[in-house]
Amino acid sequence: MIAPALAKRIKLVGLDVDGVLTDGGIYLGDVGGAGLELKRYDIQDGLGIRLLRASGIKVVIITGRVSESVRLRATELEIDDLIQDAQARKLPALHRMLDRFHISLEDSAFVGDDFPDHPVLRAVGLPVAVGNAVPEIRALCKVQLTRTGGFGAVREFSELLLKARGDWERVVSDYLVERIDTKLEVLR
Repeated sequence: MIAPALAKRIKLVGLDVDGVLTDGGIYLGDVGGAGLELKRYDIQDGLGIRLLRASGIKVVIITGRVSESVRLRATELEIDDLIQDAQARKLPALHRMLDRFHISLEDSAFVGDDFPDHPVLRAVGLPVAVGNAVPEIRALCKVQLTRTGGFGAVREFSELLLKARGDWERVVSDYLVERIDTKLEVLR
């Protein structure tokens, strides 16, 4: 449960990738001498991100692993900003994003699962742990999701936040209206 007053303050949602947008598994392979990395993303998480953005919330990704897969997914979802830092310096990355968007830490949320997310989760106004987060991370988060990373956790958070803000019905309705083709005839 998220208090409506807090939910209405949130202007930016930051997301980790491995263990949040994915189940944390990484598939590594070789194709013609070129390394290949694959990740599995949940389609419902993607729609949750689109609904957050439709409500005016900036959505960013901050990850401690550099991956072409993440860049492709961020582009596909029209993520507002992406920082991939192999050193996992997530808090300075978040500060840069917040400065660029003129948003305060108190008006931001972050969804994480493990120790690299710790500094960010301690700093933001709304720290969120996915269902598979390590105990130390769950203990410091205001919101503890039931779904695990890569299996709808981001969608669960999107729904909780948007419902607490009073935006859920509007953004879902707008989404559905955009998908109605008035030129199609109803089959009888």
